[in-house]
Amino acid sequence: MMNDAAGSVPSAAEAVLAADDSPMGAAARWAVELLTAPGLATEDALTGRFVPSFPFGLGGGFTQRLREWREKGPFTIEAYEPVAHKGWVALGGGGTRHLLSLTLDSSGLLRLLTFQPETVIPEVGSWDDVEDLLRTPGVEHSVLAARLDPGGPVVLHESAAGRPMPTGSVYKLFVLRALLAAIDEGRVGWDDEVTLTPELRSLPTGDMQELADGTRVSVRETAHKMIVLSDNTAADLVMDLLGRDAVERALGPAGHHDPSLMRPFLTSHEVFELGWGDPERRAEWTRRDEAGRRALLDEVAGPITVRIGDLGETVHQLGLDWHMDAHDVLRVLDGLRQDSERDSTGVVEEILTAYPGVPVDRERWSRVYFKAGSSPGVMTFCWLVQDPSGAAWALVLRQAAAEQKPIGDGVFLRGVGRRIIESGLLAAGPEGPRPSAGSPAR
Repeated sequence: MMNDAAGSVPSAAEAVLAADDSPMGAAARWAVELLTAPGLATEDALTGRFVPSFPFGLGGGFTQRLREWREKGPFTIEAYEPVAHKGWVALGGGGTRHLLSLTLDSSGLLRLLTFQPETVIPEVGSWDDVEDLLRTPGVEHSVLAARLDPGGPVVLHESAAGRPMPTGSVYKLFVLRALLAAIDEGRVGWDDEVTLTPELRSLPTGDMQELADGTRVSVRETAHKMIVLSDNTAADLVMDLLGRDAVERALGPAGHHDPSLMRPFLTSHEVFELGWGDPERRAEWTRRDEAGRRALLDEVAGPITVRIGDLGETVHQLGLDWHMDAHDVLRVLDGLRQDSERDSTGVVEEILTAYPGVPVDRERWSRVYFKAGSSPGVMTFCWLVQDPSGAAWALVLRQAAAEQKPIGDGVFLRGVGRRIIESGLLAAGPEGPRPSAGSPAR
């Protein structure tokens, strides 16, 4: 892979990568070889490594992109960080450090593979530092950090935390709480099955959309993918199992301060079809009241017609997203923690802790819940972290803009979250009254 000349000594990062016997380790080593091998990989060498819906395709488009990546070398491996189904390899070369980012599906195939200059996030020593980092022209942002005490949350810092904003796939936390309520009531069991049909197939993220029609999957596996992989088809399958009405009834008990903001509660399929399908239907959505919008949903039922390449302009301003404030996110996270503590099977905890979003110090943070959400012009990251003593904190970071470009691909906001979690800010006490700030990171 690297430093294979006689007598050379692998770097510490190379040694870590070489020792990782997980599917991510194997994929990361193979991806690094694409950039460091003497010759450009042939199409035969690429076959069988990527999901069928890999966005670049495996024809000349990806080969040309790979050739452009290789021209930035030669490379040295400077860091490797695997986190569940995601991994990052920092490569030095050509005077600029680049980040090779990988996302695997549940079978170990590459769903995403990107290569770009590394985004460096400075360390933060105060909440003012955090606010300074997040101020971006054309982007609304919001921060909420709180300690979750038995008597209620103690806010450490907030800016625009009470402002309802679109949050993308964070809505899946509310779907999970609705599912857990149904399980507690005996209406659904973890071993029950859902069946994929053309009408319930959505778009990525996730991989369940690639299953054959008629495939049956357990509720346990479907819920796991809904949270860990943020699988859109999985979320739609769970909603179909529960019924839209049941999910809407669960919003208030799950912690949403104003469930009317989420009615009708949309599936991902419906957001894709309404947001980037027929423009006349989208315009009609903006004119109708709740009852009229519910009727419109019947018109987009059926196999999905929108494709990933159709997504572009932002539609969250039209109500085509899932709107909540940061305190709603905090409450649903804390409610899930309580659900997990009541669950004797351990399934809830396994789902919620399988993917922490960023590398974490497990001696410092013994429990980490994470959920991300995004759509054009929307980016959200939220965490619940708990230390070995049982003290817990919630962190919610949100961005919204009229276009995607100033927000980017989420690397920046995720990196800010990582810096906060690594700093001592969460363990510090409340900062006292503060006016609202407005109505190498991985």
